[in-house]
Amino acid sequence: MQVHTSTIRSISSQLFMYFSMALGAFLAAFAIEVFLLPNNLIDGGTIGVAMILAKLFGQNLVPLFSILLNLPFIYLAYRSIGKAFVIHTLFALGLFSLFVFLLHEYFPFPFKGENLEIVVIGGAILGVGIGLIIRYGGCLDGTEILGIMINRVTGITVGQVVLICNIFVFGLCGLVYQDWHPPILSLITYMVVIKIMDSVIVGLDETKSVLIISSHSRDISEAIINELGLGLTVMYGRGGYSGDEREILYVIAERLQLADLKDLIYRIDPSAFIAIENLHEVANGKQGYQSPKKKTRMESLFARILRPGG
Repeated sequence: MQVHTSTIRSISSQLFMYFSMALGAFLAAFAIEVFLLPNNLIDGGTIGVAMILAKLFGQNLVPLFSILLNLPFIYLAYRSIGKAFVIHTLFALGLFSLFVFLLHEYFPFPFKGENLEIVVIGGAILGVGIGLIIRYGGCLDGTEILGIMINRVTGITVGQVVLICNIFVFGLCGLVYQDWHPPILSLITYMVVIKIMDSVIVGLDETKSVLIISSHSRDISEAIINELGLGLTVMYGRGGYSGDEREILYVIAERLQLADLKDLIYRIDPSAFIAIENLHEVANGKQGYQSPKKKTRMESLFARILRPGG
């Protein structure tokens, strides 16, 4: 029975993953076809190059150019990153191209408005779409795959590679359009996309790691466990200048718990040292693997649908 329940849970998780990528592909296609293309704006990376080529040869060719430009990078990903990533990327890219085609043919309602509206609304929708695809293991932009490859060889970060590629893409946009306003607005849109995309990938519930150094570490650790219900790890260190040995407390807490945590620490030791960092992901072995964000309602819905007798 336990094995059967585990199988149902695994299937529901897979279905939710592909549903999320499909939703992300639709949102990305909607943002590009309804907000960006009608207003001469482009996305970054290979999708941006596809949009520029479509400007030259026909806007109905965006899906074709998107697939053709990404195929070499998908081949590189198959050789170097892994089969699962390639499957997810092909799934997302195929649906994205299909949705762009359908919207172009059957949804002739482009958004016309102020530049601020186009940049913010279009960028936000595109950021949510791309974020959902990346969060669940796929990719739409071949330059990100190129960034992973270069990072392994040179140590240059993926973000730096993508940024350099996009500078050339936006520059090409200005040359082709013979107008520098579209690439500038596209760059601003790209910034909106990056911000929203990061929020979708990481989640809105920010998880923090907290290091605490105090001469009252035992009292603080007991208070954190008993009053806040948080777990912690005790590490041992030595002051570089004083040479004194101290206990270092390591705590993982949600952003909304930080105020209570700091109040508790300074109540016990007003001179305590606290260092706080952002965490993108928390895992407790393979069984306890999870992103900081809790299970969503949609995941629970898929699990209930597939549950026997549900």
